Amino acid sequence: MIEKTLVKSVVEEWLEGKEYFLVDVEVTPDDRIVVEIDHADGVWIEDCVELSRFIEEHLNRDEEDYELEVGSAGLGQPFKVAQQYINCIDKQVEVLAADGKKYAGTLKSVEAPQFTVTIKEKQKQEGKKRPVMVDVDKTFSMDEVKYCKYLIDFK
Repeated sequence: MIEKTLVKSVVEEWLEGKEYFLVDVEVTPDDRIVVEIDHADGVWIEDCVELSRFIEEHLNRDEEDYELEVGSAGLGQPFKVAQQYINCIDKQVEVLAADGKKYAGTLKSVEAPQFTVTIKEKQKQEGKKRPVMVDVDKTFSMDEVKYCKYLIDFK
């Protein structure tokens, strides 16, 4: 079986000096390798092809056969690394908290392992008959939420 650490070190070598960052490397027992990369401005297919070729140059198919898939982390997929949170500051995100509550709002700040989202919440205010919508900052821990992902808006 191909070692995940070997694949990760090859990918990190390719990433040196580039604005891309590694999101995830997965190696299954049947030697299926899945590499996810990301970039603040999106991932180009040409770069995925280049990385795929680079990995193939550094792994020996004669020693062990494998299936290789290189791609972007995917729009709308849950964030896996802090850099994905940072890239989405001032953008709409959806958070599924550990208690099962969903929140949608603007990602305000990231100080790993914490991030803050500004959400709209109804609050009763003195002198008003009805609750009003106000901005509330909610801080979450990256490792305690079930997921946080970019919220795609088709408006």
